[in-house]
Amino acid sequence: MKSSKKILVLLFATLLATFGIIQAVSAATQKPVAAPSSSAATASPDADRVGWTQHSALKPTPKPSATKAKPKPKAQPKRTAKAVPAAPAPAPAPAPAAPAAAPVAPVAAPVAAPAPAPQPVPAAAPASNEKIVTTAYTTGYTWFDNTPAGSSAIAYPVLHKTAGGTGTYADPLTIAVGHSIINGKDIPDYPAGTRMYIPDVRRYFIVEDSCGDGPTPQDGSCHQGVNADGSGSTIWLDLWLGGQSATADTAAACAGTVTDGSSKLHTVVFNPAPNYVVAPGSGVLHDGKCDAAYGNTLVRN
Repeated sequence: MKSSKKILVLLFATLLATFGIIQAVSAATQKPVAAPSSSAATASPDADRVGWTQHSALKPTPKPSATKAKPKPKAQPKRTAKAVPAAPAPAPAPAPAAPAAAPVAPVAAPVAAPAPAPQPVPAAAPASNEKIVTTAYTTGYTWFDNTPAGSSAIAYPVLHKTAGGTGTYADPLTIAVGHSIINGKDIPDYPAGTRMYIPDVRRYFIVEDSCGDGPTPQDGSCHQGVNADGSGSTIWLDLWLGGQSATADTAAACAGTVTDGSSKLHTVVFNPAPNYVVAPGSGVLHDGKCDAAYGNTLVRN
């Protein structure tokens, strides 16, 4: 019996000890549960089912606040989206395409330039400011039959103080035209300084002298529209031939050639262009030669 009592006492003591251990264990487990209960209320409704080891792991998880802050970086794509519109800057590139059409016009312009320069130019195709007359009657006067005779005096000096010239555009020969004296005033048929070109002698001329003497030269043969042979000419022009270095006979023969020429009527260009062909030599009568009778065809350089 004693031994059985001792056994019961030991069992009872063991139970008490076990109960004490259980109480201690329960006390130890309840203390950590209290702390997470407040955070568990905010964390999730399943906190009652989570062991204390999980609660201890949840304490450092204020990191969710950092995950909540992550939406802020989402604003960065918006910045990049705003920067993208700057890309349209290349759009001005198409603008240079417009000037590309401009060069087309200049290419066409040079094509028309060469056309208006045929080598032989018919008398009916004057330049814009030229006037062509095909009914001129020409004569020639020389140093021997000038007024006064044996001189090269002229009435209207312009480029030359006395009759002269070589016949080029820059140095035209002196030419005499009909004139009128009205109320004591001398009026030439064409103003002094008027330029002409005569293809029959291939030389340029300038009005610097008068043709016809006496108190009423307008009644004489040199006056415009009046001709000695009735050939139907409308202009009478007297060309200076020179002759100081030639004989009187040579000078007279050249004057006859100029008068007859290739035909009775001659072509004359008033206000001529500077590119008509000029025969070589200083004047119509030069080096004992009468350089005339080329005809009425106009030829340009």
